[in-house]
Amino acid sequence: MKKLRLILGDQLNINHSWFENLDDECIYLMMEIKDETNYVLHHIQKIVAIFSAMRSFSKQLKEKEHNIIYIKIDDKANEHSFEKNIINVLKDYDIDIFEYQQPDEYRLDLLFKNFQSSLGVEVKHVCSEHFLSPRDLVKELFKDKKQWRMEEFYRYMRKKYSILIDDDKPIGGKWNYDADNRKRWNGEPKATIDFRPTHDHRELFRAICNEKINYFGEAQATNFRWPINRNESLDLLEKFIEIDLCNFGNFQDAMDDENWRLFHSFLSFSLNTKMLTPLEVINKAEDAFHENKAPLAAVEGFIRQILGWREYIRGVYWSQMPGYEDNNFFNHNKNIPDWYWTGKTKMRCLSKSITQSLENSYAHHIQRLMIIGNFSLLAGIDPKNIHHWYLGIYIDAFEWVELPNTLGMSQYADGGLLATKPYVSSAAYINKMSNYCSKCNYNYKEKIGPDACPFNSLYWNFFDRHQDKLSKNPRLGIVNSQLKKMDENQKKAINKKANEYLDNIDVI
Repeated sequence: MKKLRLILGDQLNINHSWFENLDDECIYLMMEIKDETNYVLHHIQKIVAIFSAMRSFSKQLKEKEHNIIYIKIDDKANEHSFEKNIINVLKDYDIDIFEYQQPDEYRLDLLFKNFQSSLGVEVKHVCSEHFLSPRDLVKELFKDKKQWRMEEFYRYMRKKYSILIDDDKPIGGKWNYDADNRKRWNGEPKATIDFRPTHDHRELFRAICNEKINYFGEAQATNFRWPINRNESLDLLEKFIEIDLCNFGNFQDAMDDENWRLFHSFLSFSLNTKMLTPLEVINKAEDAFHENKAPLAAVEGFIRQILGWREYIRGVYWSQMPGYEDNNFFNHNKNIPDWYWTGKTKMRCLSKSITQSLENSYAHHIQRLMIIGNFSLLAGIDPKNIHHWYLGIYIDAFEWVELPNTLGMSQYADGGLLATKPYVSSAAYINKMSNYCSKCNYNYKEKIGPDACPFNSLYWNFFDRHQDKLSKNPRLGIVNSQLKKMDENQKKAINKKANEYLDNIDVI
């Protein structure tokens, strides 16, 4: 019986059991379609990265002598729809069985379930064989508990996979070294060179433009710096482990005006497209500790992001879908400022973080959470709008990982399911963790003066206007106490300054 197997753009796992044996009766199908570029407005580098990685994967399958049908974005027969393209191939090749790997995004999972009855053939789905926990594990672990906490899940996963474990206890005596990983970077040790690969994607970029696909961000078609296959991803992993992991822990939260990459791994795109597996990345990092190449705090902090947070976030996503994207705990409804699309704001921290995102389709977790996300929450921007912006701009953003991080962790729109408190700060934190403030048009020390940093007045205004929802949060005792003790005239002046900024948000 002839089989057709669909491979999505984030299912590029050459070690999947599908590919263990050659089968003349099996055809693999991959397609570049407009439906997958326009559900939100995407950064051009994200579109190029996924399409070029798909093409590289297709080439790899052909080299292994698998049968592959690859539909390019500009193919004349391309219907730009999963359903329509699949139906055409089923008819053209007289297929008996259609198979697909379970998608990681709810919208695609639902789409495939809804149209499979119209295909007229037997339909099967299989596991993607990538994640270390099933979709429903998080929901099952916390089904009888009022609060869900990643730390509890993380310890469960550490024990299950025996990662940094000795006799069922954490190596070093602690499960979590997060407190040791919050240093500001002041130029030492020196940041290493950018060791990502370089590609020329002018031909693909022209095809995307010719098909009139909407996008934003800088193309960098002749100097594209992201891995597009497993070998390049493995090389990136090796260099990170050998060169940067030792410093990653200390400076993973740091931000610098001129050194946007510092010691980060850039492995998230390779992981989220499944060119790398989480366990091989985790094992490499653990080996580095045992071989005395990196300190425990750095290794544990890196592993926690993958074994803990990444797996946990996916579990939260599937436990809350559908409908999670509609959460809006604070009823925020403001539009995204125009400068989110240009980076042209006088606030240096935001200008640098957004410009970097537009140039590279990347920002690290603190830039996303405590600069862009922080301002978005303080300013009262509609969390669904922020979700769509994050989903479009970042090269590693797929909804299963981006949506909970944005709505839950960054915007507190789920009311505390994911985060125990809103992750907001005044300018003091930004100055502590970066050198952005030293060259800014605004004064990070001022709350109400003509040059006062907007973060300061917006911070206190946020807590003042949401007292009904936040005054009893046990993790906000200090800020709520300070707000109660604040002189009423000072509070009025701060709120007035905050409202001035909010009324003129497109020009601050």
